[in-house]
Amino acid sequence: MWCINTINEEYERKMLDVLEVYERPYNPDYPVVCLDEKSKQLLEEVRESIPARPGRIKRKDCQYKRNGTVNIFVAVEPKGKRRVVKVTKHRKIPDFAKFVKKLATKTYKHAKKIILVVDNLNTHTKEAIRATFDLKTAGKIIKRIEWHYTPKHGSWLDQAEIEIGVLSTQCLKKYIPTFQEMQRETSIWAKERNAKQIGINWQFTREKAINKFQLNKASELEK
Repeated sequence: MWCINTINEEYERKMLDVLEVYERPYNPDYPVVCLDEKSKQLLEEVRESIPARPGRIKRKDCQYKRNGTVNIFVAVEPKGKRRVVKVTKHRKIPDFAKFVKKLATKTYKHAKKIILVVDNLNTHTKEAIRATFDLKTAGKIIKRIEWHYTPKHGSWLDQAEIEIGVLSTQCLKKYIPTFQEMQRETSIWAKERNAKQIGINWQFTREKAINKFQLNKASELEK
């Protein structure tokens, strides 16, 4: 769902900045990575479902047991056709910071710099890194990242939302009762998509944004 606020100067600037990042040619030394997260309930069946059979879909009872919630971090590299998923028990500052550290020191440890696109959630900040790790460690992580933020009410510009939509459709529609099972299911889903080399074909460019929103910013394309 798109949620577009008044297109003010800040919105324009951040939108065009993110779109410029997406227009860069693919370079594995400088991977463009989009990051977002989703909260998900853990649900358990209270009555055994009826399996599918020829001519009949699987049927399950409308009642279920709630087993709390988990948070799912998703980082996707659209042109590199790669994604990383991590399930956490909370959506707190350390959870975000530790996930970013994983990207910087493990997933993309050979990259010269990670080009990171995030939205304006209050935990998605450099300050979260500094608050979680010692000064030296935090400095090393932050130095390895080029930060780009979507505008307020412009999180639709974060391609991780697209990947989370696919995750929700393909993996999260069924009841998943435990934290461990959620870890297993999302891990299998991510590995299968990575093996198939599935990327995201983003089509919305700065030029299209200027035309769609009638911006007087043609000079931005020359930057």
